[in-house]
Amino acid sequence: MTDLHTAAPPLLDVRDLRISFSGTPVVHDISFSIAPGEKLALVGESGSGKSVGAMSLLGLVPGAAVSGQAGFAGQDLLSLPPHALQALRGRDISVIFQEPMTALNPVHTIGQQIAEVFQVKLGLDRRTAWARAVERLAATGIPEPARRAKSYPHQLSGGQRQRAMIAMALASEPRLLIADEPTTALDATLRLQILDLLAELQRKNGMSVLLISHDLNLVRRFADRVAVMEKGHLVEQGDTATIFASPRHPYTRKLINSKPVRNVVETDAPETVAQARQRVVRLRAGHLRVGYRVSGPGLRGLLSRHEFVAVKDASFEVAAGQTLGIIGESGSGKSTLAHAVLGLLRHQGRLSINDRTWDDARRAPPAARKAQRRTVQAVFQDPYSSLSPRMSVAQLVGEGLRFHEPGLSAQNQRQRIVEVLEDVGLHESQFPQLLDRKPHEFSGGQRQRLAIARALIVQPEVLVLDEPTSALDVTIQKQILALLQKLQKEHGLSYVLITHDMDVVRAMAHHAIVMKDGDIVEAGDARTLFASPSHPYTQRLLEAAG
Repeated sequence: MTDLHTAAPPLLDVRDLRISFSGTPVVHDISFSIAPGEKLALVGESGSGKSVGAMSLLGLVPGAAVSGQAGFAGQDLLSLPPHALQALRGRDISVIFQEPMTALNPVHTIGQQIAEVFQVKLGLDRRTAWARAVERLAATGIPEPARRAKSYPHQLSGGQRQRAMIAMALASEPRLLIADEPTTALDATLRLQILDLLAELQRKNGMSVLLISHDLNLVRRFADRVAVMEKGHLVEQGDTATIFASPRHPYTRKLINSKPVRNVVETDAPETVAQARQRVVRLRAGHLRVGYRVSGPGLRGLLSRHEFVAVKDASFEVAAGQTLGIIGESGSGKSTLAHAVLGLLRHQGRLSINDRTWDDARRAPPAARKAQRRTVQAVFQDPYSSLSPRMSVAQLVGEGLRFHEPGLSAQNQRQRIVEVLEDVGLHESQFPQLLDRKPHEFSGGQRQRLAIARALIVQPEVLVLDEPTSALDVTIQKQILALLQKLQKEHGLSYVLITHDMDVVRAMAHHAIVMKDGDIVEAGDARTLFASPSHPYTQRLLEAAG
């Protein structure tokens, strides 16, 4: 593709692009081009300017002062009047946004939103547009596309919403696709499917792709060329193989070398019988089964509810100071299993924390129930949505203390909050008036540190980590994993880690289980499992992860 890029006139030719807000520059004189049929990846950490640079080309950044040139098929995008730019958007240039839940309209079905593109941009009638919308959904590999087309965004999983967003962006078969983190919410195998779909449509239509991503494995597999941005500057660009094999700029080298590092207390030596008896098991599950009632389609379905079994027969244990990694695609049952561990779902079989079951806790006096709740805490995927925007750091982190230790004095509360914030690397010397700040005043990695502090403040013994780093850049992800490893060593914490990132499991897990359709298809020592997986499904997951 490099030859194509140098020989063919570029489809998009950006020169000296500058962007500022209220006089403060955020993008500094960047230049790049994309040839017809080429895939260019724009990479960099959050705040590097990659997304704002791409979206400003289409006039999608309110309040931005933009200058420079952006030639597209003989026109300068930056000088087009609003009505001409609007005509291009969604027809010749489409965008896949990072968070489909906020990009999709919650009051219209998925099918209606995709069909609207065919009606408005291509002039098709309603019936034909609907049929094409279902076809486009089917092309993304979404199951039961005709039924899913009638679903609203909140009725779909994260991966399904992302597929619907991709179907909408590709509906008009654009000449240029801007894909802003298009596979963040998808499992490794689904990522490959989406990449294959984009590559197929690119070959069919000669479509060019501007990929914005912090997933370097994805970039390595997909892109023809890479452009690296740091703090609004374009520091390096070239063909993908050369950039990854011999990066010239120190920042590029830092990104490529940001793979998670394994730094846990290993359990290599076989246990004696005496050691096995002394080992403290924090969490134990035996023949765990989780099901819930669901309705069938239509009015008749309301009267014929049936049970859906999300976890069929799970058995495992997690010792003090160890991590259990749970791997599987969307719908495999791993999140349901985590909710059961947190005591949020009824279940059959035995599930105990420190040999006390949730059923025991429910029958116990309130004080005992609170003690059980305190023992296990959660850190969720997106700290921005899990932290209340109206509460200060002191209120957010100290909320657990106010519930579990209401007799604690205000002074002692403040001291505990400061100590746990320092534990996660947030110091008042770095952040003046730290306790009074709100979540929006922190970066993504700093917000995740707040979420970890909020969980640790009540001194739990088990942490459920639900995709704790998937929304973070690779360098920040490495920092957060190092922090979790440090906290585990210092406090003897047990982790239940749910992730679709195999590098994270490799770095963190002592033991791993692989789930498919509610079943545990493989389990064992994490390093052994990764080195020689026995089940074809595990082999497929590892192959897809690269």
